[in-house]
Amino acid sequence: MLVAGTAGWYAVEKSGGPPARSAAGGPGEAVTPLARSLHLPWPREGQASVAVEGIGSLGTRGAQKPVPIASVTKVMTAYVILKNHPMRAGAPGATVVADQRSADESYSSVETTAPVIAGKEYTQRLLLELMMVPSGNNIARLLARWDAGTEEAFVAKMNRAAAGLGMRATTYTGVSGMETSTRSTSEDQLRLARTAMKDPSFRKIVATASVPAPGTGTVFRNTNKLLGRDGVIGLKTGSSTPAGGNLVWATTQEVAGTTRLIVGVVLHQRAGTTPAEGSAAAHEAGHALITTIREELPRAAARG
Repeated sequence: MLVAGTAGWYAVEKSGGPPARSAAGGPGEAVTPLARSLHLPWPREGQASVAVEGIGSLGTRGAQKPVPIASVTKVMTAYVILKNHPMRAGAPGATVVADQRSADESYSSVETTAPVIAGKEYTQRLLLELMMVPSGNNIARLLARWDAGTEEAFVAKMNRAAAGLGMRATTYTGVSGMETSTRSTSEDQLRLARTAMKDPSFRKIVATASVPAPGTGTVFRNTNKLLGRDGVIGLKTGSSTPAGGNLVWATTQEVAGTTRLIVGVVLHQRAGTTPAEGSAAAHEAGHALITTIREELPRAAARG
């Protein structure tokens, strides 16, 4: 298990504070030397990890102790669905019939949901969008039952996938993130996000700004308030009182003439407060990292 204090390469921030450990993406991946010249505004609480595809890790801040991740859980749910039911980017994918349970849960007052009608057919793409864009918990559970027969069987698939990716500090106990017993670390979630973003369909879905609510005439906006700003092309939010604010983000930036994908994770911001306060803190922390990295990384690469 990856925990604070594990031997590894450390990058010391000039601004002081605890060192940034190596980020995920491969066992023991070292922080790229470029990170030494970056002055990253790491959040003062919780955990954070960042990596640049083709360049490497920019580091990790915070003890890598498993914490609740709320709806960030749905990144793995989507990853497993697309692994078992591949679809081309932009294609509708398979047909899924909404069951009575998902319809009954459509208008819950205690969790985030999206409306579906029992017996009605929906495309796999639309359901994935309803799960990832407004974060519909009932849709996550519907997709799990469609794929594996039961939610429990699907959770077992999620944990097998996590083990296969080397996510040693992660345990999934549900498919939506409602369960506080679903826990992970920023390093593990970074490893998952980097893998998931290699799928063009996943990448297109998490970049979706809005999705129509079926049969209601309304439109759901993406819960990721950074989407479309500063090159951000995804990825997933999650918040609750126990989990605090959580944000997995992806942006792009040209570095030395090549457009690079930058992926980051911020977990456990303002845990114990309201979901709204935690979410705001996670967005603020993510935005600070994104803008600084996009500004400083090209200059650091040019300096060599």
